[in-house]
Amino acid sequence: MEIINIVKKHAPITGEQIAEMLTVTRPTIRADLSLLVMLDYISAKPKVGYFPGKRAEREQSESYILRKMKVGQVQGIPIVVDVKTTVQDAVVTLFLENIGSLVVADENGKLAGVLSRKDLLKVTLGNSNAASMPVSMVMTRQPNIITITPDESVYEAARKMIHHQVDSLPVISYTDQEPSSDSEFNVVGRITKTTIIKLLFDQMEQE
Repeated sequence: MEIINIVKKHAPITGEQIAEMLTVTRPTIRADLSLLVMLDYISAKPKVGYFPGKRAEREQSESYILRKMKVGQVQGIPIVVDVKTTVQDAVVTLFLENIGSLVVADENGKLAGVLSRKDLLKVTLGNSNAASMPVSMVMTRQPNIITITPDESVYEAARKMIHHQVDSLPVISYTDQEPSSDSEFNVVGRITKTTIIKLLFDQMEQE
């Protein structure tokens, strides 16, 4: 990765110059350079030097799209259930909507929790009484809910999903102009890994 970044920043650049920047000898990185050329991360021109390859340029373009695009531009409609909804009804809703998680709202319509397939699986396995339990007993609550706002980038949404190992995020809008830890917020959408993958796929199709 360090070699790719050097080539992106200093192209055209020779192998000797790359080695010098890495404080190693040219033979030390010969195999790495050959592999990166073969994988199309960098390209080489005789007597000129190394340039970013098509794969590196494509990934840079994809990263730019994710950083530029706002969550509010691609968010979907959240599927919301009440805190009193039973586990059985929640399971039915997940399958009917073909989604991976549900947003749980309190009596005032505010975000109370998030219910994932994993949450439901944990409570239903070996528990014959789970079906009639309210989802408020098994949902993930604050401060463990990972959220995103419409004004944040799609890149930040992807980063949060990867870091917290979740498949989707509720998109929230704060009721206070200056949000604090005690602020309430409304759920205005959701963004999923599938949304981001489709965004990248559409970009590749255009190219």
